[in-house]
Amino acid sequence: MRTSKKAAALVGVAALTLLTACAPPAPEDGGGGAGAAVTDPADVPDTPSEPVTLNILDVAGNQRLTEGMVDEFVEENPDVIESVTWETGGAPDVTGLVKPQVDSGNLSIDVVFTGNDGLAAGISEDLWLPVMDDYGDRVSNQENYLEPAAKMQELAQGYGVVTTYYPSGPLLQYNPEVVDTPPASPEELLEWAEANPGKFGYARPANSGPGRTFLMGLPYVLGDEDPTDPENGWDKTWAYLKELGQYVDTYPTGTGQVITNLADGTWAMVPTTTGWEIAPRAEGQLPNTLEAAAFDDFTWVTDAHYAAIPKGQSADKISAIMLLLQDMLTPEQNAKAYDAGYFYPGPAVEGATLDLAPQESQGVIEEFGRPMFDELIESQDSVVPLDADAMVTAFDIWDREVGAGKTEEEAG
Repeated sequence: MRTSKKAAALVGVAALTLLTACAPPAPEDGGGGAGAAVTDPADVPDTPSEPVTLNILDVAGNQRLTEGMVDEFVEENPDVIESVTWETGGAPDVTGLVKPQVDSGNLSIDVVFTGNDGLAAGISEDLWLPVMDDYGDRVSNQENYLEPAAKMQELAQGYGVVTTYYPSGPLLQYNPEVVDTPPASPEELLEWAEANPGKFGYARPANSGPGRTFLMGLPYVLGDEDPTDPENGWDKTWAYLKELGQYVDTYPTGTGQVITNLADGTWAMVPTTTGWEIAPRAEGQLPNTLEAAAFDDFTWVTDAHYAAIPKGQSADKISAIMLLLQDMLTPEQNAKAYDAGYFYPGPAVEGATLDLAPQESQGVIEEFGRPMFDELIESQDSVVPLDADAMVTAFDIWDREVGAGKTEEEAG
């Protein structure tokens, strides 16, 4: 994949499904466990002095991509990690869950798997260890990152480690029984929507990965003045979305309703991403008769998941986490990220090819994958997402000027 020089240089918002938060239980050893908080990185041993229990908070849907990697490491390294527990939450919950533990010095969350949004929230609150500055030499497998994954790693500012990556979108998914020829440009999409009012839609970008990706991708396709500045550089995008909105009846507040609308025929075409296009068909939420398309000239808006370690962690647990991350970034382990296409392709490192993935994943991709996605990954430019402040601005403008009065909550 070629990487565009237009990319923003700060942490952006990823296209992720947010789950209901619940705080994980405190471990029996109290706080971070396995010893006192580290004050000098040199005090972290190469291997833990005794096996540790890791409590993972997942706020990015990352568990389905990496649980197999973690489980296999634990099975093969019982002297490093005795057991692992997982808890799920939403990215907006990171501060509320982690900050009290960091402030009190009593950690029950040992590592957080997060997208850009949760990572940025933690950076702003000074919650994460500067893992790359202090322990970067322990994850030498980062040298094998795919180029776009390496650029996503740069966005972490040293506070997280990329574990999985995908190019995301924007793409289109459509019902070929209704859409004879998929739009090759935003202008053709607008013409189709005008001719078929109420048959195209997308979810509110603040609550939807595909919605966010569609929003972030349009400035590149439309040739806006500054695709990284939604307030001052998106004149074409905002004008386009307002015009397109004339033919959108409602904007759901989440991607799940988009899938439902497409499945029951309410809508015939939606913006999507590689993962949202493949996984719902593979898992039976959408019929496999649907098709995918891309604009003739578009730019991928990339996405990634990170591992971040809360401040105040013990030496033994830091040691174990770094050994785990190093192993997760081997091609053999990282290939498990193919999953059921949820984050397609998923792997962040070179050499993590599909033939190394579990047989089940290989079967899913063979049946439900799109060869066109692989071709587009190679041929199209990519950019990192908007920085966090710009994304908040974009959401606010969209809510006020595009979606006002038409979100499903407002529409009643």
